[in-house]
Amino acid sequence: MGLLDILLGRTKPALPDLDRLFALPSATVTLQAAAGFTPTGTGAVCFATVEGSAFEQTHREVQALLDADADRDGPPVELGKDEYGYSWLVSRRSPDQLSALVNDLHAVNSSMEVNGFGPQLLCSLAGFRAEGGRSLALVYLYKRGTFYPFAPLPGAGQRRDNALELQVKAALGDDLRMEQDLSRWFPVWGAPGL
Repeated sequence: MGLLDILLGRTKPALPDLDRLFALPSATVTLQAAAGFTPTGTGAVCFATVEGSAFEQTHREVQALLDADADRDGPPVELGKDEYGYSWLVSRRSPDQLSALVNDLHAVNSSMEVNGFGPQLLCSLAGFRAEGGRSLALVYLYKRGTFYPFAPLPGAGQRRDNALELQVKAALGDDLRMEQDLSRWFPVWGAPGL
């Protein structure tokens, strides 16, 4: 960054650091102790939908790579779209296989990045549940290299539990690089795993 950038108030954007995803399993121990949430075994990568054969080839390669895992229990990796037009690649593992789920999320992000689709990556998330059915997601913002919690309230409507989100942020501050700008804590309504 040069002097002109400093004078004009320009900053360099944070670079994605996909290796931060590997901190999720250890953060889960803190999350369970602080708030009683355990992994659901579901994780997903969200990206802007791309048309074309290059993207289709990348999607097929990623899906084949993840589906070839001999330890995978349950359904194969799924690709779907939400009501907002974003695509979600969903991986399901047993709840005690969070490390394998994180490997899946990392592999999807890395493959998309290597094949030139990094700008389309939006976020990755891992789902959690507490007794009583409360759900929570730890969301990794690809373009910021940070995490934030998303806690939808049960019942009708699109409302979130802001107090729980702030509690989780405080609890995981030493385990994960948390997003400090709360305006970037975007809701992920209808995300797989919630």
